[in-house]
Amino acid sequence: MRKVKALPHEALRRLKWPVRITRAGMAAERITTGFWPVWTILFAAIAALALGLHDSLPVEAVWIGGVLALGGLGWALIGGIRGFRWPTRSEALERLDLTMPGRPIAALQDSLALGHEDKGSAAVWRAHIARMADRAVGAKPPSPDLRVSRRDRFALRYAAFTAFVVALLFGSLWRVAEVPGLVAPSGTVNAAAGPSWEGWAEPPAYTGLPSLYLNSIDTAELTLPEGTRFTLRLYGDAAALTVEETVSDRPPVDPEGGQPVDTATVRAIDFEAVRNGTLSITGEGGRDWRLVIVADDAPTVKVTGKVMKEAHGRMSQPFLATDDYAVTSGRAVFELDLEAIDRRYGLTAEPEAREALVYDLPMPISGDRSEFNEALVEDASKHPWANLPVKLTLEVQDGRDQTGQSETEHLALPGRTFFDPVAASLIELRRDLLWTRDNGKRVSQILHALTHRPEGLLRNERAYLMIRVAMRRLDAALGQGRLSPDMRDELADALWEIAELIEDGGLADALERMRQAQERLSEAIRRGASPEEIQQLMDELRQATDDYIRKLAENMERQGADEPNQQAQNNQSITGDQIQEMMDEIQRLMEEGRMAEAQELLEQFQRMMENLRVTEGQNGEGQQGPGGKAMEDLRQTLREQQGLSDEAFGQLQEQFGQNGQESQQQGEPGQLGEQGQGEQGQQGETGQDPNGRADGNGMGERSLAERQRALREMLRRQEGGLPGDPSAERDAARRSLDQAGRAMDGAEEALRDGDLPDALERQAEAIENLREGLRSLGEALAQNQAQQPGNQGEAFGDGTREVPRDPLGRTTGMSGRLGTDESMLQGTDIYRRARDLMDEIRRRTGEQTRPPVELDYLKRLLDRF
Repeated sequence: MRKVKALPHEALRRLKWPVRITRAGMAAERITTGFWPVWTILFAAIAALALGLHDSLPVEAVWIGGVLALGGLGWALIGGIRGFRWPTRSEALERLDLTMPGRPIAALQDSLALGHEDKGSAAVWRAHIARMADRAVGAKPPSPDLRVSRRDRFALRYAAFTAFVVALLFGSLWRVAEVPGLVAPSGTVNAAAGPSWEGWAEPPAYTGLPSLYLNSIDTAELTLPEGTRFTLRLYGDAAALTVEETVSDRPPVDPEGGQPVDTATVRAIDFEAVRNGTLSITGEGGRDWRLVIVADDAPTVKVTGKVMKEAHGRMSQPFLATDDYAVTSGRAVFELDLEAIDRRYGLTAEPEAREALVYDLPMPISGDRSEFNEALVEDASKHPWANLPVKLTLEVQDGRDQTGQSETEHLALPGRTFFDPVAASLIELRRDLLWTRDNGKRVSQILHALTHRPEGLLRNERAYLMIRVAMRRLDAALGQGRLSPDMRDELADALWEIAELIEDGGLADALERMRQAQERLSEAIRRGASPEEIQQLMDELRQATDDYIRKLAENMERQGADEPNQQAQNNQSITGDQIQEMMDEIQRLMEEGRMAEAQELLEQFQRMMENLRVTEGQNGEGQQGPGGKAMEDLRQTLREQQGLSDEAFGQLQEQFGQNGQESQQQGEPGQLGEQGQGEQGQQGETGQDPNGRADGNGMGERSLAERQRALREMLRRQEGGLPGDPSAERDAARRSLDQAGRAMDGAEEALRDGDLPDALERQAEAIENLREGLRSLGEALAQNQAQQPGNQGEAFGDGTREVPRDPLGRTTGMSGRLGTDESMLQGTDIYRRARDLMDEIRRRTGEQTRPPVELDYLKRLLDRF
């Protein structure tokens, strides 16, 4: 680069400050990159001393750390000085020139090499120099690059700086002055400085109070929380300074009986204040304090309201916890209240010992924990004590491990309420089984009685089969001796699953599901269930009613047309809006607390829906089409599979030797399934089937296997002839039937091998898949029919169609004329209907555009009513 004197005077004057700033930035870059280890070591050393790290380390470790720190500091300082070079003006010009396009500063330093005598070339060169000078005027100093991440890959500088900031906030820089006394030779520094001391008072961490430096406190009285830790450091001659205190349990030190103390060492005294007293440091520069120690009271907790039971049995128990400083943890302990239990039926026997039910109390995630309101939300529905009287005690703990308890509350442990009678009975049997395993025989007897004649009780076929399987396992365990805890828990889980299946309505028929929802809601109203439970049951009733309405249009078994018309027994059409209004009225009455009226209206709604029937449209085809034939064939296959499963279960019971005993008390076990499913003709009173099988020998099992194979072949033929156009529902039906066929194959193989338990499991799987296939096929057929033209039936509950009404909101008569013979004041709430009519009359009276005759008529109505 040529000398700067080649620059024009004007350009040089304007670049003076940008060049200076650029040089300063370059100097800052070189200082940062060259000396960052110096201040990193300084920050780390000062932070370690200010935080008192040297107090917890041996003197030798402090010496070694000091030597390493000094050595590293000297090495870093020497390396930084050797590598540092002050930036020159030429380097600053070069850096500044690189920030501008075209390198104008370099161009200004150039000179014309050829053509000095050529006036044209000289003129062009002068124009070029002038253009570069103008561009150089806009030069701006670049920002310095102070990043050293390439040299400090582990970010040690940030770690040291963070430690330094923490030391400034929570430590004491006065401790740095202790270093000369620690590292100085014995008898030099301490002797010169004379005796001295330092002291700190550190309250317990859970209090959130700051530490106190005793040297800077001039007051004679200190108020501190219980458990405050005092730390004293005495320097100099041991006899020059002594410490006396009456606030701790530290045993007194006999200076004459102790070992000789080196006068050059630093003495450390630590103790914890637990009572009021005094603290004195006698000697040169000593101090006296009167200490008031505030006792840390135990935390308190109390129940602030009644336990609330949410939907599906989840409980919510509000509580209030308080403490001087902060509550650290808590728990809720539920213990069985035997004295309050009605010891009847399965609760007569002494219960098996169980540990108390314990839940951790929720604590605030952030904020003040000295006083807070929270709620314990847990679900104890599956616990053996659910819905039984219990004693609740809340316990909380503070930072000093002090415990506070609430008063014992007597309540019923909230659990899920089952409104279906069969589901509630199964839950009670589950409770008896968990109460004591001695109730196993009683539970078995009741299950046998429940499944002996299940007509009218077990409307869910899958639940019936699951009960039979659970009963078989229970009988097998009782036959081998007393129930094991593991088997008892497995049976309890099975009974819970069956009860949920019955309660939640896993019913294939939408009408049964709707009836069950109505019964459960009615039972909840009678029993005074919580608003959350009633709201949930009301939502289930709405959903079940919607499903039933849809099934009326889809179910070919009820001879539904493409668009059926729903009518009650009095031939009065019912729209979906009317059903929805009736259900809204039921909910409104319950919300207003008018439970008796809601119960009566619910019974009317139930009778109306039960009397509902489907009338066929003019083009309805009934049940004789190919879809109806396929559905009926699949139902027949399902019935035969259920009967075959019952026979297999009967043979399994015979193998355990229970057939003879139970035939005297409850009837032939082999007939239970047939009676439950309507297949009584397959097995006689002696336990023999039409093929003459009298026991569970190999011939009988092979006969069952052959019948299972015949059912599989029948299903295979039905799969090949599924009606309807291709659709997602039809594909789902085919997949379900294919899974049912595979389950039948597995059942056949198990029957041939004599493995009856596995055969029952596979048959249950086949039954479930057959039901799913029937449902999907019904939806596919209904969808196909809905797409066919020419349907003249009247859709039920279709919100897109308008029913003709007269000006007062009444439906048209049978002949299509305006007006009707129906009473205006019939319905669930005649007063609300009357109010709506009056509002409508007032609205029309205010419309002055109406004919005078009509306005006069409306005014006379208002005057009269």
